[in-house]
Amino acid sequence: MPRYVMVIDVEKCIGCMACVIACKKENNVPEEHFRTRVVEEVRGEFPSLRMELRSELCNHCEEAPCIDACPTRASHRAKDGTVQIDRKKCIGCKACILACPYDARYSHPKGYADKCSFCEHRLKEGKKPACVETCLGKSRIFGDLEDPNSEVAELLRKYDSSVRLEFAGTRPRVFYIKKKFAGGL
Repeated sequence: MPRYVMVIDVEKCIGCMACVIACKKENNVPEEHFRTRVVEEVRGEFPSLRMELRSELCNHCEEAPCIDACPTRASHRAKDGTVQIDRKKCIGCKACILACPYDARYSHPKGYADKCSFCEHRLKEGKKPACVETCLGKSRIFGDLEDPNSEVAELLRKYDSSVRLEFAGTRPRVFYIKKKFAGGL
């Protein structure tokens, strides 16, 4: 079974939002919602300020609290290891939305929970997620961590990485690297 992960090089993100638009178009995401977003974080005090742009999305966690919270098993781990939602089984109770520590899910107007699926339909066709293919800064890298020769495996061996909310114990599959600067998120 593959272990799909996304590596995000925070130094390459230019904040163009092409990933957000590509995701919305590819997955028919309603105008008022997002499956991925780019967050601007400013640190320090004037005049010594540092701005970071950070892409955020579903982390497809190894220990996914959303799966445990779902009473109908609509939220589940797919055969490819990603965390998915079966819209036909979802009753719209929002338990998975509340369980996600990353605020990566939303309630779709049609009555089911929705989130980033790593473009599951594209993976089945051998394609990368739409956000990865569209990223102008090439900050999003996607691949199978089980393949030691994959770009994601090489990047995670070469650079220090961090994950969001490590203390939550969810073991996320979205990793952040910084090639130029030391330090975590």
